[in-house]
Amino acid sequence: MGIFLICYSYFSTTEADRDQIIYHIRNADLFWVSLSILLGILTHLSRAIRWNYLLEPLGHRPGLINNILIILTAYFANLGIPRSGEILRATALTTYENVPFEKGFGTIVTERVIDLAMLMLVVGLAFLLQTDIIWGFLMTKGLNLALLSTLLISGILGLVLLMVLVKRSDSPWAIKLKKFLKGLMDGILSIFKMRNKWAFLWHTLFIWTAYVGMFWVIKHTVPETMDLTLSQLLVAFVAGAFAMTATNGGIGIYPIAVSSALAIFGISAVSGDAFGWIMWISQTFMVVVFGAISFLVLPLWNRNK
Repeated sequence: MGIFLICYSYFSTTEADRDQIIYHIRNADLFWVSLSILLGILTHLSRAIRWNYLLEPLGHRPGLINNILIILTAYFANLGIPRSGEILRATALTTYENVPFEKGFGTIVTERVIDLAMLMLVVGLAFLLQTDIIWGFLMTKGLNLALLSTLLISGILGLVLLMVLVKRSDSPWAIKLKKFLKGLMDGILSIFKMRNKWAFLWHTLFIWTAYVGMFWVIKHTVPETMDLTLSQLLVAFVAGAFAMTATNGGIGIYPIAVSSALAIFGISAVSGDAFGWIMWISQTFMVVVFGAISFLVLPLWNRNK
């Protein structure tokens, strides 16, 4: 799908447009690109520290180096198979730190729930600051609130029904599933048992502030986007965040989503595409380089275990 979207982007632009996009990418100010990459690295370090706050109430405190290597390896794996990194994180934690898989995976699910809550907070903030523009754009795209509400309610009811059936069943698979879910819930509920709640909150706020910051600094690499405000960039940030879940690491679709969001504020397709590609290339480069290194170093660092 990602390759198809790259082809779509290529053939939907003229040769002159492609030349301009490549020009912007080649001449992007490396200071701002490097700053964006640095912020990205800091988010991984902060996430590694924060992970221990979730694991500590469960009786485990892995080494920080292991946490960093595991997290970077997981992001690298997600480029190949979406969401495989979460399984890899829990598996590596079991292998090198003897943390039960279901408990480690539970803390990872907790992280994802918190990340989703923070994303929704950013979505709400972007909508609040740019209500008229965003709502007008959604209406022109034929947004159907009734359909979205029906899908949401159906999903919730289906989940509740499945939980009731599993709880009442005594079959072997149900017993194994309940044991797994118990361990999962222990991991999720560890957030309420931790001693470092405020440090956990600080790291969470830092991670998401850095996410926005690494996106914001890229505006200085394309002349036409330099005058964009933070609230306008938040709209593009949200579009890019959702696009990252559609393909492996957002390949192909990330620049399209970001460019489409920037177009709402009068940014040309060429500049919007250039912005999206510079952001995607820089962050993917960071994940590939540091993720690949971590993948190789992780077993060597733990060779005596």
